[in-house]
Amino acid sequence: MKPALFNGSRIAPLSRQRNWLAPLAWLGLLLLLSAGMGQLEWLFRLIEPDMRQVIYQRAGFFALLGQHILVVGVASLLAVVLGVGGAIAVTRPAGRDFLPLVSQLASIGQTFPPVAVLALAVPALGFGTLPIIVALLLYGLLPIVRNTLAGIGSIDPDVHEAARGMGMTAGQVLRQVELPLAAPVILAGIRTSVTINIATAALGATVGASNLGDPIISGIVNGNAAYILQGALLIGLLAISVDSVFERLIPTS
Repeated sequence: MKPALFNGSRIAPLSRQRNWLAPLAWLGLLLLLSAGMGQLEWLFRLIEPDMRQVIYQRAGFFALLGQHILVVGVASLLAVVLGVGGAIAVTRPAGRDFLPLVSQLASIGQTFPPVAVLALAVPALGFGTLPIIVALLLYGLLPIVRNTLAGIGSIDPDVHEAARGMGMTAGQVLRQVELPLAAPVILAGIRTSVTINIATAALGATVGASNLGDPIISGIVNGNAAYILQGALLIGLLAISVDSVFERLIPTS
């Protein structure tokens, strides 16, 4: 007798594997293009036939990709810690008076253009990576704070009552009830923040922070559309790769 090929125990693992094919495909394309950009010189030559050089060569694309991921990763980690932590703090009884202040501070961070934040940060922090991390941190806080507040605030009060009725402490209610229930909304805010910051991080090239913005800025300065397209392609693929990973991580009902 042949084994059942389509029973529930087999379908679920296969479905999970297929769900991760798209993120892996985007990541593979990103790495392939980073490694083989020089092989596409003939294509970029069609875009800029009069340019002596059409492939950006001041730094390797892998190195620029690594720097870009590092900057976005550090800024996003800080934004998650501060954003989620701040939102949780103001939803506790002792911190509810600070809820409007935290919301306003997070909003101000995103209403300030990143270029303006860089201009203000450079005199104090100098040129390099630190100013762009500060700019991305401020710019990425609002979606995380807003979604954390929305996720925790949407939990039915009866759930809290049931948890306290079971003898849970305030910390246990937060860890075992509130955060798991609010996780999809919080992750959605983190997803928005990280995806936006992947594109915004390119501005760091204007203050000496080496990343995938380098080809774009160099292309603008030298009037080389091929350079601009190379940086934009890699940034776009990185954003799609990260966004597709978050799409698989966020639970769906």
